[in-house]
Amino acid sequence: MTTISVDAMGGDEGPGVVIGGASLALTRHPDLSFVFFGDEAIVAPLIDADPRLKERARLIHTDVAVSMDAKPSQALRTGRYKSSMWKALEAVKTGEADVAVSAGNTGALMAMSKFCLRTFPGVQRPAIAAIWPTRRGESVVLDVGANVGAEAGQLVEFAILGGAMAKALFGLERPTVGLLNIGIEEVKGLEAVREAGQALREANHPEIDYRGFVEGTDIGKGTVDVVVTEGFSGNIALKTAEGTARQIGDYLRAVMSASLRAKLGYVFAAPAFAALKRKMDPRRSNGGVFLGLNGTVIKSHGGTDPIGFAAALDLAYDMARNNLQGKVAEGVAALERLRPAVSQAEAVE
Repeated sequence: MTTISVDAMGGDEGPGVVIGGASLALTRHPDLSFVFFGDEAIVAPLIDADPRLKERARLIHTDVAVSMDAKPSQALRTGRYKSSMWKALEAVKTGEADVAVSAGNTGALMAMSKFCLRTFPGVQRPAIAAIWPTRRGESVVLDVGANVGAEAGQLVEFAILGGAMAKALFGLERPTVGLLNIGIEEVKGLEAVREAGQALREANHPEIDYRGFVEGTDIGKGTVDVVVTEGFSGNIALKTAEGTARQIGDYLRAVMSASLRAKLGYVFAAPAFAALKRKMDPRRSNGGVFLGLNGTVIKSHGGTDPIGFAAALDLAYDMARNNLQGKVAEGVAALERLRPAVSQAEAVE
């Protein structure tokens, strides 16, 4: 049995999306159980309406919900120890749950996660990792928003953390890793990126296979299993990709309804278009993993629907079942051998 603690009050649409997503996830993973935290008056009727889910769920009442526009510092002051978000994280800390999921305020969730769970020994900063659909299947991309800017040592840590997630998610022994850059030549890019690249090349880390620099076009190609960058660039890349997918969908709909011939063509090609729509649907890749904490936390997109929230729960299930934390420990244990290489690269620069 895998137990997920859920912030039932997080997200733009609130408990309806959360409970609906849990019901879908339970259909796919019958060995799931849930601990929901939220306003009993609102959440309990939603759970009671689904007898199958009710058998696998506990609800713990909380009076406080972190607002989507709250500043992280404000959320810590007003929501620490008593909000639905904090309680979901605390359940992981105490071992009551294997992983926590929230669609709430990202900044608040990261601040509370670091305060409640603390960072993993040897890790400077947590990162948010996303699953990116590619031509080859899927890749892990991090950081996509937790850190604006990063030093060489932090980029090296992100490479190790991303490799651990790829091992847990894809079952790879030694995932391939690339540093996102403006070109593949070693002389290009920011100083921190060049330093991290030199350190990773020289260290030959046993848990990852470093392949050098990759460009933005390589992300969608699936050139490597793990793409490493800092949070500013990663977040822009992620949202650009999501926007482009929606834009292409709008173009297709407009073209296929432009004339009678186009409409007839759509009828014959409907199965192919349905498959394309599923492939491009960002909801099916919903969920960012907070890597580098003493516990697994999944952040769902705040504006998603039950299908998207179920995808985040699917990801939580996979991370728990495939021992993400154990693989992070293996990677970090070997990380110390990289420290001298990073220091040497920084000195050379």
